[in-house]
Amino acid sequence: MRHTASIRHSLRTQWIAMVALVAGLALVPAGVGDAAGLLIADGGFGGVLEIEEHSVEVTFNNGIVVTEVTQVFRNTENRQVEALYTFPVPKGASVANFSMWINGTEMVGEVVEKERAREIYNSYKQTRRDPGLLEQVDFKTFEMRIFPIGPNAEQRVQIAYYQELDFDHDWATYVYPLATVTHSGLDSRTRGRFAMNLNVASEVPIVAIESPSHADDFVIAKHAADYVQASLETSGGDLNRDVVLAFQMGRPHTGLDLVTSKSRGEDGFFQLTLTAGKELEDLVEAMDYVFVMDISGSMGDDGKLALSRNQISAFVDELGDDDRFEVMSFNVNPETAFGQLQAVEEVTRQDAGAFLNSRRARGGTVLRPALQLAYKYKSDDRPLNVVILSDGMTDQDERNTLLSLVSQRPSSTRVYCIGVGNEVNRPLLQQIAEDAGGLAAFLSRGDDFTRQAKAFRRKLVRPVGTNLEITIEDVGVYDITPAELPNLFHGSPLRIYGRYRDEGPAKVRIQATLGGELLDQWVELDFSDGRNNNPEIERMWAFNRIQQLLREADRTGSRASVVDEVIRLGEGFSIVTEYTSFLVLENDAEYERWKIERRNALRIERDREQQRRVRSRLEKLRSNAAANLGPDANSADNKQRLAQAADAQGAPAQPQRQQPSRPGRQVDIGGNRSSGGGGGGGALDPMSAGIAILIAGLVFAISRIRK
Repeated sequence: MRHTASIRHSLRTQWIAMVALVAGLALVPAGVGDAAGLLIADGGFGGVLEIEEHSVEVTFNNGIVVTEVTQVFRNTENRQVEALYTFPVPKGASVANFSMWINGTEMVGEVVEKERAREIYNSYKQTRRDPGLLEQVDFKTFEMRIFPIGPNAEQRVQIAYYQELDFDHDWATYVYPLATVTHSGLDSRTRGRFAMNLNVASEVPIVAIESPSHADDFVIAKHAADYVQASLETSGGDLNRDVVLAFQMGRPHTGLDLVTSKSRGEDGFFQLTLTAGKELEDLVEAMDYVFVMDISGSMGDDGKLALSRNQISAFVDELGDDDRFEVMSFNVNPETAFGQLQAVEEVTRQDAGAFLNSRRARGGTVLRPALQLAYKYKSDDRPLNVVILSDGMTDQDERNTLLSLVSQRPSSTRVYCIGVGNEVNRPLLQQIAEDAGGLAAFLSRGDDFTRQAKAFRRKLVRPVGTNLEITIEDVGVYDITPAELPNLFHGSPLRIYGRYRDEGPAKVRIQATLGGELLDQWVELDFSDGRNNNPEIERMWAFNRIQQLLREADRTGSRASVVDEVIRLGEGFSIVTEYTSFLVLENDAEYERWKIERRNALRIERDREQQRRVRSRLEKLRSNAAANLGPDANSADNKQRLAQAADAQGAPAQPQRQQPSRPGRQVDIGGNRSSGGGGGGGALDPMSAGIAILIAGLVFAISRIRK
C-alpha cells in the first residue's frame, strides 16, 4: 500500500509559534472588564457566582500539550441557578474532556451531535436534575452550561485540552489567553485561588525559560537539564493579561521523528514530525515586504491596534539592508505610507512609525482592495511577502472572494496572516495564509515583540523545503492529514498525522526542492511498539482531520457534504466542534437510557494512565534533584535511597535510540547524532522527541547551495 501527500504551493513564515492552550478564568459579574472566561448566573439575568478555585495543570508529551483546567465555583444566592461559562477557542486546541462532580463522584462527559445534546440537556432542566453541556458556539467561543447549582452550593468541573506544541527555531512559546472579551459588563478580577503549574521536559536541553508577561509572578525550578517546572499562584487580583511563557531549547537541528499509537486488533495512528533547524540558518536573500494593518472598528477593542503598530515597527527594525518595504492600512479602503517600496533606512523607519501612529480604528473590514493593492508591489527580480495583521473580522460574504483573490496572486508572492489578540477569526486567517503559500500566526500583547519579529523575518528569508512530498510504503498508511503538505520552514516543525494497518519497518521517501536543488531520499522508520504509549495523537489525528474537511468544504462554499463525517469523528474521538457537544449526565444509567456509548470514559482513563506514567517519571527527576542538595548529597546511603525511590515509583525506562543501520523511530543518516536517549514511544519531549536528529540529505543539498 502506498500513499503520497504532496503540495503544489509553497509556504513561508510563522514568526513565534504561539500556543493558546486553555480557556481562561471564570469571573463574577460585578463591573466592567476583560478576561478570558466569564461566569454568568441564569444566562446573565442575575445571580452571583464566585470562584473558589481555578487550577491549571499542563504537561508536555511528544509534542502534544495536555492541559487540565479544574474549577470550583460557588452559588452565593439562596436560590437555584444555571451557570453559563464562556471562553475563547484556543489556537489549535481540541477540547478532549468535560467532567462534573455529581454527589461527590466525577462523571465524565460524552460527545453527542449538537442538537441532540441540547435537547437532552433541556429535558433535564425541566426536572431540575444534574446535566452539563459544553458547546462550540462559533469559530472563537465555547460555552459551558451547568444546571442546577443549588443555594450556596459548590460545583466542581474539569475541562481538558489537547494540542500541538509549536516551535520557532530554538524557542517554544506557550500562551494562556486571558485578555479577551466574550461578554461585556463583567469584572476582570477573580475572588478565588488561581494556580498554574507547567511541567516542561525535553531530551533536548532546556537552556532558558522566561515569562515576558509575568516575569515576577512565576517561580521557575530547573530540576535537571531536561526538566523545568514553572508555577504561578495567586488569590484574587486582576487577570486580564495573557500568561506567556517562552522556552529556549539547546539544539534546533534538522530531523525526522515518528510517534505511534496502536491498540491490539485495531489500526494504528502516527505522527511524523519534520524540522529544519540551525544548520540551515545561513540562507538569506533580499526580499520585498508589504505590511498591511487592519484599522477597522473591531481593532479598537482590547488594544489590538496598538499591538499591531508595535509589531510592525519591530518587524521593520529587523529587516535586512537589502530589503525593501511598504506599510499600508485598511478598513473599507487601503492607504499607503509611501506609495512605493522603500529601502530600510532610519528615515523610512521613522516615517513608517509616524504613519502607523496616525491611524485610528474605525469603519468596516474589507480586505480585498488592500490585498489587490499589495500585489501591485511585485517586481520581477525578488520575492514579495504580504504580511497582514488583522483580527479577521471581515464580512462572511467576502470570504469566498478573498480565497479566490489569494489564488490569483502573482508568482513568487506569499501572503502571511498574523491574528492580533484573542478575539480572532482564526479559521479565515489560517485558510488565507495556507492557500497563499504562507503561514498564519497569532500575536499576544504579553509576548516579546523583538523576539517575535526576529523569528518572523527568519522564516520569511529561509523557506527551506518547497514542493514537499512524503511517501510511506509497506505498512498500509491512509487518511493522511494534511493531504497537501506545506513547505518546510527554518526552525518550524511540520507535523503529519495518519492511520496505518500493519506493524513493522516502513520505507519513507522524502522529496523536496531546496533553494533550487532537488532532494530525493529514502529512510526507514519502525511502525512497531506503539502499544497505547501515545494515546494523545489519536485525538490530534481526528482533530486535524476534522479541520481539513471543514477547510476543504469552505473552499466550495458549502459544508453539507462533510457534516456527517465531522459528527462521526467528533463522537468517535470525543472532540467538540460546531456540530458536536460534550454532555454530562448524572450517572451511567442515564447514558444507557439515552443510548449514549461511554467512549470518552474509556478513552480518558487510558489517557490518564499514560499521563500518570509521565508524572511518575517527572517525580523521579524532582526527587533526584532534591536529593542532590544538602551536605550528604553524594553519600553512598543517599544514592541507595535514590535508586530505591526510583524503583518504588515505577518510572518507565527511556527507550533506546536505534542504531543508524537499523529501522528506527528516529532517522539519523550520515553519523550526525545528538546526545541523549529517547524515542517517540513514550518520551516526554516538547521538541517532538527526535527532531534534533540530522537528515544528511538536507544538509548536503544546502551545502551545494552555499557553494
